Amino acid sequence: MKGYRKILIAVNSPGEVLRQGLKLAGDERCWVTVVKVVPPHDGDLDLTGIKNMDDVLDSGGERAVAGIKDIATKEGSLVKTRLERGEAHKKIVEVAEEERCDLIIMGSRRQSWLQRLLGGNVVEKVLSQAPCPVLVIGA
Repeated sequence: MKGYRKILIAVNSPGEVLRQGLKLAGDERCWVTVVKVVPPHDGDLDLTGIKNMDDVLDSGGERAVAGIKDIATKEGSLVKTRLERGEAHKKIVEVAEEERCDLIIMGSRRQSWLQRLLGGNVVEKVLSQAPCPVLVIGA
């Protein structure tokens, strides 16, 4: 796989997809951006007993970014991280366009027939809208 200069790795949680993506990027000597997308929050929230509302609304995004940086450091890679809020497939495509990426790497898990019926497959949506090739790593 030659010719890639900028790779976007889309992660749900830091793990094997990130490690494999960093290995590929290191082999290719590419610039790497890692994106974690957290769901949007709409409406009014009236929660009692919550000390830090930002942590609740963050959906673990900051912890995930810290995990991404830890894995990248252990792998000897320099990465740019982006924490985005919104619909996952739209944000992944948007970041790939903004960063002018040559390749998107993302993971895929098996889905039940109900999940497929409801159209919740982020990978399929990214594949249909991506501005560049998409490499899907099975998890």
